[in-house]
Amino acid sequence: MLTAAAAIATAWPVSGTAEASTAAHRAALVPAVDREVRFAADGITAYGTVHIPAHRAGRRMAAALLLPGSGPTDRNGDEPPGFTPHTLALVSDVLDGDGVMSLRFDKYGTGRTGLGGRRSAPDMAAYTRQAAAAYSTLRAQPEADPQALLVVGHSEGGLQALLVDRAVTAKPAGLALIAPQDMRLLDMVDRQLADQLDLAVAAGQLTAQQARRNKDGVARAIADFRAKRPVDTSGLLPSLATLLKGMFGPVNARFVRSDDAIYPPSVARGIAHGTRTLVTCGTADTNVPCRTTPPLLSALAAARTTGPGLRVLPGLDHLLHPAGTPADDRVIAPAAQRALHEFVRPWRQVTTAALNSYGRAG
Repeated sequence: MLTAAAAIATAWPVSGTAEASTAAHRAALVPAVDREVRFAADGITAYGTVHIPAHRAGRRMAAALLLPGSGPTDRNGDEPPGFTPHTLALVSDVLDGDGVMSLRFDKYGTGRTGLGGRRSAPDMAAYTRQAAAAYSTLRAQPEADPQALLVVGHSEGGLQALLVDRAVTAKPAGLALIAPQDMRLLDMVDRQLADQLDLAVAAGQLTAQQARRNKDGVARAIADFRAKRPVDTSGLLPSLATLLKGMFGPVNARFVRSDDAIYPPSVARGIAHGTRTLVTCGTADTNVPCRTTPPLLSALAAARTTGPGLRVLPGLDHLLHPAGTPADDRVIAPAAQRALHEFVRPWRQVTTAALNSYGRAG
């Protein structure tokens, strides 16, 4: 779109002084760039991407650490090759529009980082140490404003954001908890599986009696695992038995036990007073439904956090998609984008688009 300044420049010759001033402004504009970084935690090197929005030379920016959800989810929010929604890369793009730089990284078991020689998943504390090291790496970037550090976590990354806040000395100015894990891990699994069984009954795929028997079996298996007793999955639907055997088997048991020991609202009560917070829930999110958020919200209120607080996202699923959107569609719905824009509003700078427009207007 032609701005008023551009229209005047088109109609009249530009003086030598004006030309020099315009050239100086253009020279001062640093273009957007992605920078590869590496850092170490527990002696293992991790790899990530720092995204720097276009900005004026010498200007410090708010800087956000982006944390992925559960499982082997890489720096982009993907589990390639079969699951590539690109959630974190898209969040980085949204933040770019507000002049907020970001760091996303390959956590253990993903991307270039890999397992670092481990044969099984680390425990939750190891993931937190890795995320805290990433936070320190972001803080050390020359473009980052150390007074405007943010942590944005999706799903399990929302819980990890709370744990990073507890682990680091230089506290974040803001935490964005996007569809966050808001209850103990196995309580969440129990609820999710119960909801799926209810849907199967509604679809005529199971009888109510079969669903009840499987719900009881899942609850019993979880109780046995928590009590460190042998877990018996016999009698469960094959899909449920396979899932629980994988969670409670030698590869994942250590992580599952360490995550399940954490009650997210208890962590949230320790957040520093005045921390700006955002919590989102999508009304079509079956992983973390809105009905489970009140204890977490109450804990954040008790900590006297500020900011947007809860933002309900009508019709959105766990991936911030409109319900029914294929998982691999690389899109963040406008409602989720607005929530992120609102969260970073105190730190917002001239957007990339505006900077580019200014250069064209000259």
